[in-house]
Amino acid sequence: MKELFDLVQSMLEEVRILKKEVKYVKTSRVDDFKDTWVDGQEVLQMLHISSRTLQRLRDCDIIPYSRINGKYYYKMSDVESVLEKNYSLNKKSKCRGCK
Repeated sequence: MKELFDLVQSMLEEVRILKKEVKYVKTSRVDDFKDTWVDGQEVLQMLHISSRTLQRLRDCDIIPYSRINGKYYYKMSDVESVLEKNYSLNKKSKCRGCK
């Protein structure tokens, strides 16, 4: 009986170790993605906006960018930041029927 208990305990410890490793891999991949640079076309497709809207976001300094040979690049972390700043859950409802 003690052997079975020891076996189960060692298996639980291995699961804990694996769980920590998986969590680390997930976190590091997300962090790597945030530092990724994408071109304007990818941002247009991700946000479902027009090229004029993206230009307006640049002109109004809402989204930072880098320009190389006339092509614009954006950090994914900056795109995410713009989305977070405009998240509407915390804003008051503009609907007259909702209070």
